[in-house]
Amino acid sequence: MAKTRVMIKVSGEAFAGENGMGINPSVVKKIAKELKDAYEIGTYEIGVIVGGGNIFRGKQASEMGIERSSADYMGMIGTIVNALALQNSLESYGVNTRVMTSLNIPQVAEPYIRRKALSHFEKGRVVIFGGGTGNPYFSTDTTAALRAAELGAEMILMAKNGTDGVYDKDPRKNVDAKRFKELTHKEILEKRLHVMDSTAAALCLDNKIKIYVFDLNVEGNIKNALLGKSIGTLINNDKE
Repeated sequence: MAKTRVMIKVSGEAFAGENGMGINPSVVKKIAKELKDAYEIGTYEIGVIVGGGNIFRGKQASEMGIERSSADYMGMIGTIVNALALQNSLESYGVNTRVMTSLNIPQVAEPYIRRKALSHFEKGRVVIFGGGTGNPYFSTDTTAALRAAELGAEMILMAKNGTDGVYDKDPRKNVDAKRFKELTHKEILEKRLHVMDSTAAALCLDNKIKIYVFDLNVEGNIKNALLGKSIGTLINNDKE
């Protein structure tokens, strides 16, 4: 039976837990367990895109006087650190994985090659993508959209750190914020809803890739999202 291919975007901040920065081993282990449970559903081929905000953030760059391109490359290296941490945790659960990076670091990970990634999926491996797109000025949200389009994924699961969906305004500052159950790609662009950056959102619109936004910190949510349970906000293909 053919499997459905999905990309799961995990924010770098999630790796830090309550520490805010760095890598919290117990949190990474928990994320790996969530991914293992999702993998064991057995009907999905899973790619994971990791952020790097727990290692290096743009705010730090501006405070240190680092120019944008250099700061973005530092962030890309941070995502590779997270990818390697996640790989080791997943493999401790017996899940066969590969880390592929858009930056050439052959001593620690495979370079990203589309056909090779497809081969890994076909062999039942979880593929973790580090290094962003390999270019400055593009976020890991854009990486998720780009890899989903290149590799034929039907959906991107946006596993957020403490946010359970898309709201009409910031729920942390507004008690009357309304959570959307379902939106279209055009609505998130027109309403400037902060689901992902506009480049990533436009890529998903053009390639009819669904997006599901939910809270990573609730146990079982990655599996629940794949099982179609209503736990967040679905951005669906626009109706023609």
